[in-house]
Amino acid sequence: MPTYRKFIFVCNGSDCKKSGCKNLQSEIKELIKSEDHKGKFKIIKTKCMDFCKSAPVVVINNEVIKKADLTDLKKKML
Repeated sequence: MPTYRKFIFVCNGSDCKKSGCKNLQSEIKELIKSEDHKGKFKIIKTKCMDFCKSAPVVVINNEVIKKADLTDLKKKML
């Protein structure tokens, strides 16, 4: 059976950087290395997504997650 890959888009605009997108990316990288998620997700860094007042912003499965944190992302990755 083939492995399907989903994309996690992480905004790297200036407001998202100020709000910790780099740390969030590192946490996501560690999470997707786990056996439950291995090979299923790929992180893609993006330019500003124009949700600056809601930074940091992540998109998973075409759903915009504003003021994202690892707890929110874990729920969306199930």
